[in-house]
Amino acid sequence: MKRENSPFKIAVILTLAVLVLLAALVTINKMKSNSNTETTYDKQPPIEGQPTLGDSNAPITVVEFGDFKCPSCKAWGETIYPQLLSDYVDTGKVKFSYINVLFHGDESKLGSLAGEAVYKQNPESYWIFHKELFKAQPSENHDGLWITNEKILEIAKTIPEIDVQQLQNDLENQSGLEEVNKDEKLVEEFKVESTPSIMVNGTMLEDPFDYKKIKSLIDKELEESK
Repeated sequence: MKRENSPFKIAVILTLAVLVLLAALVTINKMKSNSNTETTYDKQPPIEGQPTLGDSNAPITVVEFGDFKCPSCKAWGETIYPQLLSDYVDTGKVKFSYINVLFHGDESKLGSLAGEAVYKQNPESYWIFHKELFKAQPSENHDGLWITNEKILEIAKTIPEIDVQQLQNDLENQSGLEEVNKDEKLVEEFKVESTPSIMVNGTMLEDPFDYKKIKSLIDKELEESK
């Protein structure tokens, strides 16, 4: 009897083993899927008064929560941002806004205040200043002190449309503090925990450097807006 039952027992054991393996694979796939899940909010950050590029009537809004002290933000601006600009912003499909994040303390705040002051003076010059300030971020020891009044004014002097004396006065008076505080509230509201954080029409990407995902979200929103 034992010898007759052994093939049956073996078959049962093998079947159970296969079921356990399949269950494990399903669990692993779910974990992977969850790790790449984007967070979608029932609204997107308001961009009125924020530095914004592109057609104001563009159906899609992409928002970057960024920090001038953040090396990943610099990398995103040098790699992903130009593609986004060429593919969608310059073609009138997307408008792009930047919201300040102050994760690196006083230097982040100073850079943000400078950006707001330049934007108030001349919105078009803001994007040149924005690019040049990130460009000034050192490749090594970026945590060291480098966003200073001197560095900001040095950069501003290379941009003819910026009134350097007015910028200096604005920095001394912290004239952009209200806008910077507004940005901080948005960072809290949208639970921004890392920079850069990228949102496409209210959907926060898990990986801001996944341009294929950015494209797919934009293309989906464009299709739905028709």
